[in-house]
Amino acid sequence: MRIISDIFQEKEIIPSRYTCDGGNIHPRLFIEEISSQAKSLALIVDDPDATSGKTFTHWTIWNILPGTNQIEDGRVPPEAIEGMTDFGSIGYGGPCPPKGNPSHRYIFKLFALNKILELPAGASRNQLEKEMAGYIIDKAEYVGLYGRK
Repeated sequence: MRIISDIFQEKEIIPSRYTCDGGNIHPRLFIEEISSQAKSLALIVDDPDATSGKTFTHWTIWNILPGTNQIEDGRVPPEAIEGMTDFGSIGYGGPCPPKGNPSHRYIFKLFALNKILELPAGASRNQLEKEMAGYIIDKAEYVGLYGRK
């Protein structure tokens, strides 16, 4: 399985339109080579370089249909459910590192699951990870960078 974007290349800078300095919408993503055994997909976007000392969650979304091969910028796929971010809101929260720090890594982690998850909108990342445990059949990652001057 693969996840990629045509908005930025792997380990390159995420354009400001997709950050707190721009439109704060998620970039277009493409999903390829999904297992025929997948019943749903889940995505976690996080920043392991957050200055708080813990990984900062920017987006969680699950129950993405396994036939989904593209997630349009700023749109939630049909049937998909979004969770709570570390910003304290549901939905995508774009990269927003403190000014003057080196670029942070933003990791888009895609999971193929052999289960449809029973979680309500607004569930936490911890709840999502507990619900996914034991049902992950494949995983893919894509990394973008962003820093603020």
